[in-house]
Parts: sequence; C-alpha cells; structure tokens
Amino acid sequence: MSSQTASKPASSQSFITAILLIVSGLVGLYGSFKLVVEKYDLLEHPKQGLACDINPFVSCSTVIDSWQSHLFGFPNPIIGVAGFMIPITIGFALLARARFARWFWVAANIGFALAWIFVTFLFTQTVFFIGALCPWCMLVWSTTIPLFWVFTVWNIAQGNITKNERVRRAMRRFLPFAWAIPVANALVIVLIIINHFPLLLTLLFG
Repeated sequence: MSSQTASKPASSQSFITAILLIVSGLVGLYGSFKLVVEKYDLLEHPKQGLACDINPFVSCSTVIDSWQSHLFGFPNPIIGVAGFMIPITIGFALLARARFARWFWVAANIGFALAWIFVTFLFTQTVFFIGALCPWCMLVWSTTIPLFWVFTVWNIAQGNITKNERVRRAMRRFLPFAWAIPVANALVIVLIIINHFPLLLTLLFG
C-alpha cells in the first residue's frame, strides 16, 4: 500500500463518501460491540432475558443462541468489531487526501461485498429459519448495505475497478443518486420482514 498525500483537495463526492465510510463504520462498530456485550451477558446470566428481548418476534436471545450466530466457531459480531475499523480508517485516509494503490481499493471493495453477502445471509437465516429479529443485528445490516453499494459506485467512478471511461462517466453521474440502491435494498428487507411477521407491527405499535 502506497500512501502519498495528494496535491489537490478531495472532491465533494470523495468527501461525502469518506463521511459515509466513517459514520457507517462507527455505527456498525457500535452495533457489533453491543452484540458482543449481549452475548457475554447471556453467558453470565443464561436464565435472564436481555433488554432487547421485546416480544417473540424481536428477541436478541433467540438469535444469539442460534448456531448461525457463530458460524466460524466464535460470535459473529467479533468479526464486525474488527471489520468495521476498516471503513473508518479508509474514510479518514480519504479526508487526509491519501492515495492508495489500485489493488487496495479492489481489495476493500471485495471486503465490503463479502460483508454485504454475509449480512444478507444472516438476514435470510434470521427471518426464515430462526424466526426472530435482533435489533442490534438490524443496525449492523442497515449500515453495511449503504457502505457496500455507495462505496462500489464511488470506487467505479474513481476508476479503481475499471478503466473504461464510459463506465466511469456513467458512475460519476449516478453517484449523487447512489443512495437509491441501498434504499431499495432496505425496502426489500422491510417488506420481507412485514410479510413474514404479519403480527409484528401490531405487537410493536398496537
């Protein structure tokens, strides 16, 4: 990784992307940390419910106790505690006008893509197999989705993924509207949740 300071200030698009990376990273880090804390609380007090156990459909305990919550032999949120430091670091590097080799940006995009795939998998497991929702998990989902989609559009616009000028110009024009993709992604998740848990809204707001 090369890190020489750029001679010109970051563009407004890069500035906004940097802020997104930092905010998404901090929110995801907080959500992951809370999940780790809840896991240890559950281990210390297995018969005591957690504060986020709201009803049968919204229950951290149910999700945390599932095998899907530790796919690699340890609690999944530990991955988030470490992984969300990456977008935070990249965001501050962009604000500092640092430059990196192309492979670094490609690797970062692959990492964010894997994070998106991972949370999408966990979402399907939570809804269709575990049968309960975890508020802290949903917080992590809500920050990973825009992190991946917006960063990908920005990365293509910067020419870090492809050198095709036509594609780069298209992505630069689309970047101010890139928020539409994560919004659509989130709406799909909300609609699936509402369809799968029809009584959830009644329990929460009834």
